[in-house]
Amino acid sequence: MLLFICLSTVLQAQSEDKLGYQVYGGYSLLSNSLDGLPGSHHELNGFDSALAFRPWHSLRFRLDFSAYTGTNLGAPQHPYFILGGGQYSWRIRRESVFAEGMIGTGGANKTWAPNGAQGQTASFASMLGGGLDTPLTRRFAYRVEGGYQYSYFVLIGNLNVPYRVPGLPRNFGRVSTGLVWKF
Repeated sequence: MLLFICLSTVLQAQSEDKLGYQVYGGYSLLSNSLDGLPGSHHELNGFDSALAFRPWHSLRFRLDFSAYTGTNLGAPQHPYFILGGGQYSWRIRRESVFAEGMIGTGGANKTWAPNGAQGQTASFASMLGGGLDTPLTRRFAYRVEGGYQYSYFVLIGNLNVPYRVPGLPRNFGRVSTGLVWKF
């Protein structure tokens, strides 16, 4: 009986994954441009990178940085988002499914608005989503993730007073895919 108890402890210790940190990088797509008024919606392409710390009961603290580029209505679009929050994971056989919630800030170039208007360069941002990690090796996995992102960029008036044009997007969809390095 003592032998079985000792053997089960050794087997459990070998099956636990001791790799705690995760670094992620990959392609990302934002569903709309900052000045995507109705009838003029254009996706923005970019990248997404993240650092997730050691888990505590399957909950990790995650820092996320994403940046995009594109053009809409003749105006260049260069938004970026810096977010932090939690990522909760579940293991299903070899795969890992996760849900995440993050808040932070967004930034953009002043010339993102159409017709030469000035746009706000900073905004609150939040992200709710989830994804799937499929292991490729012990240290690398392929990730697909997506979710709902909120940000509130507005235009700047003559007296540096922000004003909102009806129809400017606040709600975005975000999809990302790439590699995760576990260490």
